[in-house]
Amino acid sequence: MAKATYWSRRSKRHVTLAAGAIAITCLAYAAIPPPDIRHRLSMATAYAGLIFLAISLWIGPWNVLRRRPNPVSFDLRRDVGIWTGILAILHTIVGLTVHLRGRMLMYFFKRLHPLQLQNTQFGSANFAGLGAALLFLMLLTISNDLSLRTLKTRRWKSLQRWTYVAFLLTVAHGILYQMIEKRHVAWVLLFAAVTIAVAVAQILGFVLVQRQMMTTRDTLVSSGAEDNSGGCK
Repeated sequence: MAKATYWSRRSKRHVTLAAGAIAITCLAYAAIPPPDIRHRLSMATAYAGLIFLAISLWIGPWNVLRRRPNPVSFDLRRDVGIWTGILAILHTIVGLTVHLRGRMLMYFFKRLHPLQLQNTQFGSANFAGLGAALLFLMLLTISNDLSLRTLKTRRWKSLQRWTYVAFLLTVAHGILYQMIEKRHVAWVLLFAAVTIAVAVAQILGFVLVQRQMMTTRDTLVSSGAEDNSGGCK
């Protein structure tokens, strides 16, 4: 019965997250001028994925701020991360068909014979995006209890920390495309606001965790000193 309740609760959460992802994507899509459907869908999934990524990275600091438990893995953060990965992969698939209409290799190479890298701002943006997409794919693969049991906590957590690298690559990818496509100021401000909010939350969470660790250490040292003093008597 408890297991059935657990999966029922997670299923309802996934339905809610899916509805949220679709709603954000549709709102962003509607806000982007026509007529290029692929460009609109690419941007819409990009911003939906960015918002979901931000939420997944806000959850930990938010728990710290509320002095709530912040375990290595818990379902809410994992489920949000799953939908972040899904949106990131969808954006990658669609995005690789926008500018060059199916010639995906040209996003990364200027020419194939002889082979020459796309060593331009456009190429840098695409390599950053590809790196982020591959990391999100890896994170999707390990977002389950079987991977956690197989890899053990320490190794699983070391892989999960690549989320921060994926975030940095996503930011680099986003900044470069803001410049390449000369995005409207509203999109630039939204991107900047979400990015800054994540950075502030992470810094604040880190500072609070360090402060808590120092307080705990000082308490243990103080308790040890009192015990030693009592022993001398």
